[in-house]
Amino acid sequence: MTSYIVSVFSKIGMMAAVVAASLFPTSLSAQDVAGAADAAELALAGETPVLDSGNTAWLIVATVLVLLMSIPGIALFYGGLVRQKNVLSVIMQTMFIVGVVSILWVAFGYSWAFGTGFMESGNPLGAVIGGFDKAFLYGITIDTMMPSGIPELTFVMFQCMFALITPALILGAFAERIKFSGYTVFIVLWVILAYFPMAHWVWGGGFLQRMGAIDFAGGTVVHINAGISALVMAIMLGKREDYRIGHPVIPHNVAFVFMGTSFLWLGWFGFNAGSGLAADGLAANAFLVTHVATAVAAVTWMAMDWICNKKPTTVGACTGAVAGLVAITPAAGTVDLLGAFCIGLITPVVCFFMVAVIKPKFKYDDALDAFGVHGMGGIVGSVLTGIFATRYITGEDGVQGALYGDWHQLWVQIFTTLVSIVFSAVVTYVLYKAVDKLIGIRVDKRVEEEGLDIYEHGETAYN
Repeated sequence: MTSYIVSVFSKIGMMAAVVAASLFPTSLSAQDVAGAADAAELALAGETPVLDSGNTAWLIVATVLVLLMSIPGIALFYGGLVRQKNVLSVIMQTMFIVGVVSILWVAFGYSWAFGTGFMESGNPLGAVIGGFDKAFLYGITIDTMMPSGIPELTFVMFQCMFALITPALILGAFAERIKFSGYTVFIVLWVILAYFPMAHWVWGGGFLQRMGAIDFAGGTVVHINAGISALVMAIMLGKREDYRIGHPVIPHNVAFVFMGTSFLWLGWFGFNAGSGLAADGLAANAFLVTHVATAVAAVTWMAMDWICNKKPTTVGACTGAVAGLVAITPAAGTVDLLGAFCIGLITPVVCFFMVAVIKPKFKYDDALDAFGVHGMGGIVGSVLTGIFATRYITGEDGVQGALYGDWHQLWVQIFTTLVSIVFSAVVTYVLYKAVDKLIGIRVDKRVEEEGLDIYEHGETAYN
């Protein structure tokens, strides 16, 4: 079944590549992440990258920071938002992802995303998948260098952290009602069939990268991919038994939510500022705009909470901060302070509307607003990148957005966003149907009522 699904989506990807080639020039963005394809170009030119200890040290630190986003960041953030009887289920789901996805990544995920086997052989599949030339990190030694002078092993680990955080974001949609057994199978297949190909399309030399799509650190690959999948899962899984419109489930530990947000905010500096793969001015700008957009978004959400609900809440401010972090992610390598302010102001307004108005209207149970914050934040950030990108950051020959007269980049961003939405939705729908039929995904009513912690894991968080 897996091989059949891979072949189907490979065909879909190749058709999308043809459409992209007909609509947009085939050229790489100035802010493409320096992947294995660039290393191949250097080799052809007879140039050998030399170890840069400063860049390497920074990427190691950035990798650790990104790991903090999954454990403990997401585990605490989502764990605090659920009820006491389900907090360990969220922690276990996060721990499972960190373990199994790391294994999948070094086995073949890195090769699928950043390998060059298919491209170098002229195989048309190179537009949608890297190949198996670097499976189990074949051919990568401690002396194998990336163009920025970092060991490729460091790049492998840095990108592994992105592969971990992405499926972890989906957890918020189906919290408190999913079987651990069905969840494990779904997550493994989703990472293989949704994340690995998308990472190649945008970062590893795939068709979206070739047409010039800008995604500096994961707006499409991470947040739209995870957010749309979260929405599909929430709809197909159905509402929690005691879910009532207008009666929100009260978080069991708001202090956990705050701590999780703090780890996410801290870790995001590695997420964004590390994505240039060098300790330079671009990293400094990404560091700055990430913090500013997040600060503006947190204050904006708090103000809307105060106006609409008469109280400025801690959960609201934390949610706003996360929305800002999400939206600035694709733009961090191309926008300046103006772009950061605008993205930080616009995004929480859209996300607040999705959470407070659209979700109740359509009555889907996105338990922890994974779609409302990550999905919509990623969509808004990806599109606004095409508006606020500026040559003040990208350089004289770099890309710029519609605000500065280049509408082409905006259309590229819109096309990339639409492709990401459709691909993530279709993959998730197919996988849900398959896994639900084979194993079952939703827990029994009694298990849901009494809590997943004791029934699924035989533990309670507080004794």
